[in-house]
Amino acid sequence: MINKSFISLLKSGDRKTLAKAITLIESKNIDHRREAEKLIEIILPYTGNSKRIGISGVTGSGKSTLINFLGLSLIKNGYKVAVLAVDPTSPINGGSLLGDKTRMEELSMETNSFIRPSPSGNSLGGITTKTREVILLCEAAGYDFVIVETLGVGQSEHSVHDLVDLFTVILNPGTGDDIQGIKKGIIELADILIINKADGYLLKQAEITYNDYNQAILIQNREIPPEVFLLSALKNIGIKKVFDSIELFFKKNNLNIEKRRKKQSTLWMHQLIEEQIKNIIKNDITLNKEINEYETQINKGNISPINASKKIVQQIFKINPLI
Repeated sequence: MINKSFISLLKSGDRKTLAKAITLIESKNIDHRREAEKLIEIILPYTGNSKRIGISGVTGSGKSTLINFLGLSLIKNGYKVAVLAVDPTSPINGGSLLGDKTRMEELSMETNSFIRPSPSGNSLGGITTKTREVILLCEAAGYDFVIVETLGVGQSEHSVHDLVDLFTVILNPGTGDDIQGIKKGIIELADILIINKADGYLLKQAEITYNDYNQAILIQNREIPPEVFLLSALKNIGIKKVFDSIELFFKKNNLNIEKRRKKQSTLWMHQLIEEQIKNIIKNDITLNKEINEYETQINKGNISPINASKKIVQQIFKINPLI
């Protein structure tokens, strides 16, 4: 599948080829994984030129509506925009709604846009295990902006922050104590905070939440504090200010973005090491039998989980020495 023609089509921005490449990256088939690794090595020299934006927020906060208008504004200004929309997978039936594309109908009709909904699978933190590789594919295909949309609030803030150059969190008008619980983490990570739904009967509450976050920023010790915006994505009010802030961010923060990407690359390596160790455990039949035996011994009270884990780790390195 991976040949010169395929690479050429991908680099030319052919959307069907990009979609096929992402499907290959997301495949769990062993042969497909090998092809995917080969593909990433080939396209790596053509990556890194996009501006990566993460957008997180709880369900119903208006992420898709904002991205729709923001994407249209970027395209109007001559940019190509890719949106990677990650939907959470149900832990019960494994299903995922993948409805983001239908909520960005106008943007999806633009020839200079590419929208790819993906299920999070078993990955924690609101992203898929292959989101990094998919970002690289979009960059190789010539997209100027890659927007990663995911569900938050919580672990996803950290996961998305470790993927992007600029991290945006969208919040609904205040819900009392819930704001206090998430305020510190959000302010420490976000580059832009957006209080959405600042219209109608929610306008007053949105203004209170806006002031609340601005006050919280004052007591934080961040070199570059996040900007806070009042917005009505539904009525397209305030989006131009967000757009202007994003453009200014990328003009002013080249060195910080470069440092952030280097840190993200080394973090990715460590995450891949952990993933490969997990795969060793998962695919080793003999080792899994021993783990099952230790589980039985733990349940009988014959061994502590601490000692069992130590013995299992020793066995892993004996069978599969990682030198």
